[in-house]
Amino acid sequence: MTHFIPSRRGVLGAAAAFGVSLQFAASQAFAASEGAMEKKKFVFVICRGGMDGLTVAPPVGDPDYAALRGPIALGGEALKLDGTFALHPSLAATWRLAQAGEARIVPAVATPDRARSHFEAQDVLETGAAAVYAETSGWLNRAVGTLARARKVSALSVGPTAPLVLRGKAPYASWSPGRIVDGSARLPRLLQDLYKDDPLLGPALARGLATEAMAAEAMAGLPQASPGAPAMIPAAAPGAGGRGLQQQGQAAARQLGEALAGFMKEPGGPQIAALSLDGFDTHANEGAAQGQLATRLAYLDAVLDGLHQGLGPAWKDTVVVAATEFGRTARVNGTGGTDHGTASTALLLGGALKPGGIVGDWPTLKASALFEARDLAPTLDMRGLLKSVLAEHLGVERAALDAAVFPQSASAKPVSGLV
Repeated sequence: MTHFIPSRRGVLGAAAAFGVSLQFAASQAFAASEGAMEKKKFVFVICRGGMDGLTVAPPVGDPDYAALRGPIALGGEALKLDGTFALHPSLAATWRLAQAGEARIVPAVATPDRARSHFEAQDVLETGAAAVYAETSGWLNRAVGTLARARKVSALSVGPTAPLVLRGKAPYASWSPGRIVDGSARLPRLLQDLYKDDPLLGPALARGLATEAMAAEAMAGLPQASPGAPAMIPAAAPGAGGRGLQQQGQAAARQLGEALAGFMKEPGGPQIAALSLDGFDTHANEGAAQGQLATRLAYLDAVLDGLHQGLGPAWKDTVVVAATEFGRTARVNGTGGTDHGTASTALLLGGALKPGGIVGDWPTLKASALFEARDLAPTLDMRGLLKSVLAEHLGVERAALDAAVFPQSASAKPVSGLV
């Protein structure tokens, strides 16, 4: 692993950190093909805590939805996608992309794990293995290693700790917004001294540090639910102070997306990135159009919107997958929340996507269709979804996907025609 430091040759340049340079073959056609592949970008967003897919993309047209969800059911305020599905009103930017054919939902997807344990489910989601603790590296790291055998490819971990999905033998860089990846307090000061007279990088670094401070301030007012513990944020609409914190948090999230986009669109910048967002464990007071989950979805939406806006023309070469370790129970519990479940909703975004409806099949919410009489039943293997993106968008070969990237996964068939 290497640690990312911006270069002086671009506002958010990554060429020096990654040592990436275009390699031109003798054949111009081959060079053009290689250049086209190097433009492809992929971002994997992990929504930790078990994101409630039935609130992310409520099946408002399913006749059993409203009764199962009770006080957290969404109605007319949901953003309609088709006759069955809508998006949560906090996902307004994602909904606009869906209207433009650049976002789709995967409403009943799950990993092979069925234990409903955060730790086990996150392990399976990030290792890409068929069973818990079967692998020590991440599927995205193994995909990077596979691609690197044929061409230059670079990856970036966003945040103070690299997620397991990107850990492994293949090299990757780390960037922690306004924070020190190595824990050395000298790094921000050195960067500020280095770039203080630079008309571009000086303000860019200052904005990055301010973004981190803003995020910390906003998150300080939003208690985090640890895995297995009930969330403490009330579902009621926030007051004026709460709205201010929420707006600051959204602004910080949008700036995070824009900063990541800046890294990725620079010459020699990373083509692949991974980041994780916490706080999706909603055992109590989940809320409907407003409340703690609505706030988390607004942050997710802001990150995705910042990425979209920041990439500009490069968005057409981009695919983003936002996924979680498992969904929540179909029925609301006695404290206005939902418990650990099975299938959830994944979000697909990007200008490289083919327009279309839902990805996978909808099992319905009929009592007879629920998994173990309590959860939304999965109809699509997460590995099949990810294989589709890695193959069609990044060019990873099927044999490598079945054996190396997702070991012993030949039965998890890719979905065709996504990209």
